[in-house]
Amino acid sequence: MKEFELKYGCNPNQKPSRIYMEDGSELPIEILNGKPGYINFLDAFNGWQLVKEIKGALNMPAATSFKHVSPTSAAVGIPLPECLKKACFVDDIEGLDDSPLACAYARARGTDRMSSFGDWIALSDVCDVTTARLIQREVSDGVIAPGYEPEALEILRSKKKGNYNIVKIDPNYVPAEKETKQVFGISFEQGRNNFAINEALLSNIVTENKTIPDTGKRDLIIALITLKYTQSNSVCYAVDGQAIGVGAGQQSRIHCTRLAGQKADNWLLRQHPKVLALPFLEAVPRAVRDNTIDVYLSEDSDDVLADGQWQQFFSTRPDVFTAQEKKEYLAGIRGIALGSDAFFPFDDNIIRAYRSGVSYIAQPGGSVRDDVVISACNKYGISMAFTGMRLFHH
Repeated sequence: MKEFELKYGCNPNQKPSRIYMEDGSELPIEILNGKPGYINFLDAFNGWQLVKEIKGALNMPAATSFKHVSPTSAAVGIPLPECLKKACFVDDIEGLDDSPLACAYARARGTDRMSSFGDWIALSDVCDVTTARLIQREVSDGVIAPGYEPEALEILRSKKKGNYNIVKIDPNYVPAEKETKQVFGISFEQGRNNFAINEALLSNIVTENKTIPDTGKRDLIIALITLKYTQSNSVCYAVDGQAIGVGAGQQSRIHCTRLAGQKADNWLLRQHPKVLALPFLEAVPRAVRDNTIDVYLSEDSDDVLADGQWQQFFSTRPDVFTAQEKKEYLAGIRGIALGSDAFFPFDDNIIRAYRSGVSYIAQPGGSVRDDVVISACNKYGISMAFTGMRLFHH
């Protein structure tokens, strides 16, 4: 297949639309089911690059959940503790622990379930039956992977009344060194960002605390590779083999740090016993539970706890999760990794990151206020590496 005609571009009025190879060669994909659209393919190809790089850097199966050309999360295949399984709504998936790929997607999808609603999935490895069963019950637009087990393919084909988008990509495909795009009829050309992100990138530790354990290095690598395919400005919090908070496309870096930090906090708070014990009515759908938990954790919790409201969701009225309780719970968290796609210009980013349990940071460095940022890290005992490499993505 040398080209594939799309229904339309980013919006219905943008026609005609297609994907094709500039040199006239065959596309490196097979469309096994459905008819993916323009944005679907943007998510698919960015997501595939992300999981392929994580797999190459860490030699572990990886998965990502993409929405609007940025990842909501990315993760590697580490078994989930029971509290996280429950928080991610996967505690009933049979054989989950036996499938590293399914564990990776359970983590990626479960990180920011509000944002992942209707996601595009990218898998680094051949999709197995357990992963397919996990995908089957989530609201999703499609998936890209290097292959599918026959039974897994049939499970996925049953989604969306047989219209679920399933794309197979050639894992050996290597794009040209130069890439081009047009904006306002003007062509842009640049070399592809082939910069390798690995442990060697974390060797220049500029803080008094020089210790970054292997788990911290793994999480920093996941954060940085995630940022490489996130619309800039962007900041990413990661822990336990997964990105837990992605702040994408903000004009101010502190807004990135706050947005990603709030998402990381919500991920942590979802595992609090008070949240895990919420007495949902059995008839409440999964997506509504996600929305309800999000509101319950917010300052607007009365929207789901007030008389006449809570009865729609719960068998009994839950206790309020107070701001003080949340603050105390988060204060006990440490060991979070934080990556930034460009330097931190002010120490307010460090102060905010510390409130979400950050112990390890990787960022390019190069600000005129690097000394102020380093001083803030020293104050909080944070280890910070300067990578020397910016990771903007637009």
